[in-house]
Amino acid sequence: MKKLLVICGPTATGKTSLALLLAKKFNGEIVSADSRQVYKNMDIGTGKDLPQGSKWHLAKFPIGFWETKNHIRIWGYDLVSPKEEFSVSKYVEIAKKIIFDIEKRGKLPILVGGTGLYIKSIVDGIPTAIIPKNSKIRKRLEGKNVDDLFENLAQLDSTRAASLNISDRKNPRRLIRAIEVALWRVLHKRKKQIEKYKEKRDILMIGLTMPRESFNSVISRRIEKRLQEGIEEEIMKLLLKGISWEHQSMGSLGYRQLKSYILEKESKNEAMKRWFLSEKNYAKRQITWFKKDKRIKWFDFDKSHLQKDVEKLVRSWYYNGNAKKN
Repeated sequence: MKKLLVICGPTATGKTSLALLLAKKFNGEIVSADSRQVYKNMDIGTGKDLPQGSKWHLAKFPIGFWETKNHIRIWGYDLVSPKEEFSVSKYVEIAKKIIFDIEKRGKLPILVGGTGLYIKSIVDGIPTAIIPKNSKIRKRLEGKNVDDLFENLAQLDSTRAASLNISDRKNPRRLIRAIEVALWRVLHKRKKQIEKYKEKRDILMIGLTMPRESFNSVISRRIEKRLQEGIEEEIMKLLLKGISWEHQSMGSLGYRQLKSYILEKESKNEAMKRWFLSEKNYAKRQITWFKKDKRIKWFDFDKSHLQKDVEKLVRSWYYNGNAKKN
């Protein structure tokens, strides 16, 4: 049976570094599952942290990949321009092609990242992920209040409307997406025919975390590193290329927190404080998301024997049913 290794967890826990080591040990290739790293020319703020000497190659799809000096391929970076919108449905479309290509070449796909919805869309399949965004519908619904949006949804799909929790009912973005999905189903008459994307695979899910008290220092160091590497200059270059603050890409963590500082509306110190709190809150949301999945085997990022313990588990899983070992 085809195998898929997943390395997931909150921000700043060394997921990619661990994945690179495992890829070398088990003949694997990395597929990023990070909603921010899909954008070109947004390297520092999104934390791509490519190993020194990595080179860009264009594949047949055409989708490009980075290749390290150890010949490990990293897919899923630099997929679209920062001016473009990017969705889960687009990610599923691209990631499927990448994973199939990796498997076809006899290698192990290693899905790595902290965007829970991207990982779930590959591991379990999300029926609505195949439904594309509709700019006409979104433009028509812009400006409507949440009560009107909810009423619109209730008329289209009463079951879906009734299933929403209080938070979702007050979230215009989620209501608009629900209406978009409901309209697509009505137009295509395929409510029962929407096929889940879920291939038959033997999946091992590994989660990296750390004690809560460690997050503050790790996130602080991460932010400081990005400042030293030149995130301010990266943002200025993007703006000069015509990327605006209204583009979806510029809503990414780090970029949006620096907006007021770059526009000289607040001090750098105030921007740093907001950035730190945003990263911390994001990590909490990631932990909440991933902890719900009982399939994930958790390992402490701070432990000195992390690599050894993870490698032991992966080796046992990887060679289960495989006749040949390296």
